[in-house]
Amino acid sequence: MSNFDSNKEVYDEADDPGEAVETTRLLGSRPPFRSVGDLLEPLDQYNSRWRSIHILYLTMFLSSVSYSICMSSIWPYLQILDPDADTNLLGWVVAIYSLGQLIASPIFGFWANFRAKSREPLVVSMIINILANVLYVYLESIPPKRLGYLMLARALIGFGAGNVALVRSYVSGATTLKERTGSMAMMSTFQAFGYIIGPLIQAAMVPVGFPGPVHSNLFHINMYTSPAILSAIVGIINVILVFAIFREHRVSNETNNVIIQDSVPSIKEEQEKAMMDYSPDYPAVLSGIFIFFVVLFVFAVFETITTPLSMHMFAWTKEKATLYNGIILGVAGIINIAVFGVIRLISQRVNERYLLLGGFCFCLCGFLVYLPWGNQFPNVQYAAITDSNTSSHIKYTYAATLDVNTTTQLPTTTMEATGCPVNYLWCRYTPAINLAQLLGGTLLISIGYTTCNVISYTIYSKILGPKPQGLWMGWLTASGNLARTLGPVFVTLVYDAYGPRVTFAAVCGIIIVTIIVQISVFKKLVPFKLKSPVSQEI
Repeated sequence: MSNFDSNKEVYDEADDPGEAVETTRLLGSRPPFRSVGDLLEPLDQYNSRWRSIHILYLTMFLSSVSYSICMSSIWPYLQILDPDADTNLLGWVVAIYSLGQLIASPIFGFWANFRAKSREPLVVSMIINILANVLYVYLESIPPKRLGYLMLARALIGFGAGNVALVRSYVSGATTLKERTGSMAMMSTFQAFGYIIGPLIQAAMVPVGFPGPVHSNLFHINMYTSPAILSAIVGIINVILVFAIFREHRVSNETNNVIIQDSVPSIKEEQEKAMMDYSPDYPAVLSGIFIFFVVLFVFAVFETITTPLSMHMFAWTKEKATLYNGIILGVAGIINIAVFGVIRLISQRVNERYLLLGGFCFCLCGFLVYLPWGNQFPNVQYAAITDSNTSSHIKYTYAATLDVNTTTQLPTTTMEATGCPVNYLWCRYTPAINLAQLLGGTLLISIGYTTCNVISYTIYSKILGPKPQGLWMGWLTASGNLARTLGPVFVTLVYDAYGPRVTFAAVCGIIIVTIIVQISVFKKLVPFKLKSPVSQEI
């Protein structure tokens, strides 16, 4: 038997496109040869195509890392740049990244379509990201309006990350129908790992300390700027790899069609026409977009509030919060790698829709664990004490509340204000969250997020079917960007006004609504299946 016949048999196992998608492994291994339609793809072209896809996996990972690497330190860094900053401002600083990404995604997509090339916008987006990280490094060297430049740096980093939709669209067009499920799931996995592992890199930078080994008016190297320096260096490496390895490849529409015997040309023409004219199940597609929105909304809430929550509940200093939260989220990322391996195995035996429900249940349980209870209250924050400053704050205790407001000249001291801010009224009546709750809830949420992220993206790709998915993937990316824009603003506004109890209860409500929506469209969340009168006649 020739190599061609051998490879053709692989494709002939599934006579129906919908069936081919449903039986595809979540992350199946690729064979050494591929038949493209009725032709065998040359091995060198096949290898080049997959090398390019692997470079884009790396790009997706680095894009996610650029978002999350500063998440555990951005709150203490914001307080250094602006001592009067509150959690409301933190929400906007985090959200503006996704707003920049939301604006950039259609621009880069239009550029790639207009030029019929993906490399140009890809490289430009990476250069913008590199320059934005350099600006982030120099924030302490800018005397006035540091906050404005911080917002600009975060927005440009997000703008550079607008290549996510471009990357997804390219991979969708550079893979066959059978390859697409695995490649999309792998891309989603790299994105999820980037979100989780970024804080671990930040934790590794804590020994650099603050103000750090280099502390001059022109340049600063410390535990807050080191991640941005690393991101810029890795970004340069990524640009070099794109120039050296990435090549443009497109799989023709015929690749995604099932093989039809050449002896029936009229049937083949009819099926090709039906393949081009089909439309996906729009209610299922919209449901998939909504589910993906909630997945990233929940994760944005979780990642934004973790650092200020731990500082308020456990009276951690800026350095401790950066280190401990980086370690916590990093360990969660390692656990997620194991979770992904489990998902890959059980997805072959368990319907992916049930796995998605299970993922949301994990997220729900995680936020339920976060809910404060008991009769222990957080320590209320002392006033920040610096030389030649005045303060109207006093130490707060629950044993005796002193209604005295005095202005006192404060002595020089290195004490850092820790605990729950005295201006948060909920600190007086909301029980504290203990460390076991934080760890347990984080574990459950990280498991649920990884499951939901991978499975929701895989199901969505299957619903769309074999046609090029660039437009619909663009909408999916836009929904994710919108979620990561609204999530931080929502959580910081509610947390600032009402505390963790109302915040996490509201998130639980959102997850419950999403579970209800998924159950209501459960039968629609299935792979696309072409229904053609021609196939029925056969």
